[in-house]
Amino acid sequence: MSKIFVDACFGKETPYTPVWMMRQAGRYLPEYMKVRAEAGNFLNLCHNPKMACEVTLQPVDIIGVDAAILFSDILVIPDEMGMDLEFVAGEGPKFNDPIKTEADIDKLIGGEEAASKLTYVYDTIKLIKKELAEDKALIGFTGAPWTLATYMIEGEGTKTYNICKKMMYSNPELLHKILAKVTEVVKLYMQKQIEAGIDVVQIFDSWAAAIEPSKYDEFSWKYMVEIADYLKEKFPHIPIIMFPKGIPAFLDKVYGNFDVFGVDWSTPMALAKEKLGDRYVLQGNMEPCRLYSKEETTKCVEALQNIMQGKRHIFNLGHGILPDVSVENAKHFINECHRVSKKS
Repeated sequence: MSKIFVDACFGKETPYTPVWMMRQAGRYLPEYMKVRAEAGNFLNLCHNPKMACEVTLQPVDIIGVDAAILFSDILVIPDEMGMDLEFVAGEGPKFNDPIKTEADIDKLIGGEEAASKLTYVYDTIKLIKKELAEDKALIGFTGAPWTLATYMIEGEGTKTYNICKKMMYSNPELLHKILAKVTEVVKLYMQKQIEAGIDVVQIFDSWAAAIEPSKYDEFSWKYMVEIADYLKEKFPHIPIIMFPKGIPAFLDKVYGNFDVFGVDWSTPMALAKEKLGDRYVLQGNMEPCRLYSKEETTKCVEALQNIMQGKRHIFNLGHGILPDVSVENAKHFINECHRVSKKS
C-alpha cells in the first residue's frame, strides 16, 4: 500500500503531493482498447477479474500515477440487485426495467444478498493487490445512492432528470425508499471491497448538480454520510473520499466523518480551500480539457500548487479524463504534479 498516498488522504506530511487520474484506463490508452476488444463488451470486462485487473494496472504502469483505481462500473450494483442492465454501443448503459412503483422496489434484491453477488469485483481486487507495486495505493469506489437511483429510475443517462425529480417533488417517500435500499447494498459492497484489500474508498455523486441546494442534503448527501459513518466505524484506518460534482453552492453545508473532499473543475479551488480546507484534505481540480495542451496543463498545476500551499491537497483532475487525450499529455500532467510538489 502506498503510505504516501494514504498519509496524504489523512492530511499527514508527505515528501511530495501525490497524484492520481480521475477515471480508469478508459479509451485514452490503446492498451485498454485492446483488452476491451478481447472482452467483447463492457460488462464482460467488468465480470472478468483477470482482464479487470490488467486494465486497472495499466495507468499505473504507463502513466505513473500514485494510486490505481479499481476497474469496474457503478451500475454493477443495481445490476446485481436484479435490474436488467445492458450497455448499448454508441448510447451507453440502459436499464430495460426502470423503477416506477413501490412494487418495482420490492422486487429488487437488497442487503447482503445483493452485495454477495459482486464476487467478481472482490476477486478483481485480490488479483490487483497481488500485482500492484507496494508503493501504490488501490482506490475502490461506488456511485452515490442518488447517482445510482437516477439511472434506475430514468432507465439511462439523462440531461433533465425529470422523471427522478418528478418523483422527488410529487412522491418523495418513494424516492427515499429507493435511496435507502441502495444505501444498504452500498454499505456492504464497500465493506467487502475493503475486506478484499482496497486502501481508499471514493464515493462519486456524478449527478449531484441535478438537485437544487436546498434539497441536496435530504436526497443525496445524508445517504453518502451514512455510508461513510458505517465504514469509518468498522475501518477507521481507511481514508474516505467524497466527490459530489458541481455543487459550489453547497460547500458551506458540507459535513460528515470522511477525510478527502473531491473538488470538481467547476468549483474554484480557492473557494473550496476557504470553506473546507481546515477540515478536509482537498483533491483536484484541473479542468480535464487542459490536458489537450501541455502549456495549459503546466499553468494549472502551478496555479493549484500556489493556491494550496500550506493546506492539504492531492493532485487530480476535476472530473474524468477524455478519450482523445494523448498518453504523452497525460504523462506530462503526472510529471508536472510531481515536479512542483517536490520543489515546494
